[in-house]
Amino acid sequence: MNYRAVDTDAEYVARLDTGADWRAELESLADEVAADAAWFSALGAVQDAELWFYDQDECEYYPIEFDEPLEVASCVGNISLLADERFAHTHAVLSDPDGTTYAGHLNEATVWAGEVHMRVFEEGLEREYDETTELDLWL
Repeated sequence: MNYRAVDTDAEYVARLDTGADWRAELESLADEVAADAAWFSALGAVQDAELWFYDQDECEYYPIEFDEPLEVASCVGNISLLADERFAHTHAVLSDPDGTTYAGHLNEATVWAGEVHMRVFEEGLEREYDETTELDLWL
């Protein structure tokens, strides 16, 4: 296990813009407040979405696409640097009108309404390619 203590620098709450891309809004907030490392949680609703499932045997993401309105029952993730750009590693639980839930890595989604809480860390975090998992993980 690789770990370290973190100190928080600031905390922010934000409303995501209707019609914008969910992850892009998170990355935009991180850019705006110069967050090179942060933890966030969010909720709301989206007009469509693309979740990814990571197949551990094939080391490949597979998309699950939704072209319908969904509730964002839960959204958590973190901000870190990937190739010198702020990257929002985002996971979400989405639900349809019947209450059926879908979960995974949120690749993209169109915001209907969204609210986010972001806790920014004092020191940045960077991602680097990990040969075992074939993922970009924290150093």
